Amino acid sequence: MKPLELRFYGETILRKTAEPVAKFDDELRKFAEAMIVTMRDERGIGLAAPQVGESIQVIVALRMEDGDDIEVPAEVLVNPKVVFASKETWSYEEGCLCIPGVSASVIRPREVEVEYQDLEGNVRRVRSDKFFARILLHEIDHLNGVLFIDYLSSAQKSLIKPKLKQISQSLHLF
Repeated sequence: MKPLELRFYGETILRKTAEPVAKFDDELRKFAEAMIVTMRDERGIGLAAPQVGESIQVIVALRMEDGDDIEVPAEVLVNPKVVFASKETWSYEEGCLCIPGVSASVIRPREVEVEYQDLEGNVRRVRSDKFFARILLHEIDHLNGVLFIDYLSSAQKSLIKPKLKQISQSLHLF
């Protein structure tokens, strides 16, 4: 299966709220499979549908226990919603396939519970902490038009502003 085309910082789809999925069919399953292929091909640990040009509520994520755990299976979550987030937080360096070359420490809840639908439309819940929780939160943010850089301080944003401008301007070269 051929990887999907990534979208990059500056493209409007990354700032839109994605539409809920209502139809659970072979087309959705094929799309999710293509997302997983794309995520792995790009050496990512999570991917949201808007990152590949589809404004629908689908994410794929590796169920990682720690930062080196990349051989784990990918999970597909449709219409995911955070139903619990712990008050306890932790900071960790995040990056994004849509913002290449930029990373920064982001504070997120240590533990979350997410309600979602599987590829058959069945409602499920997953509770996780640390890495998998962080990946889920990062990808769910994408479904709401939020990027990890939105959590940075003004000082942090000013440091990455030239790189963001470069990424955004490179869109207009093609």
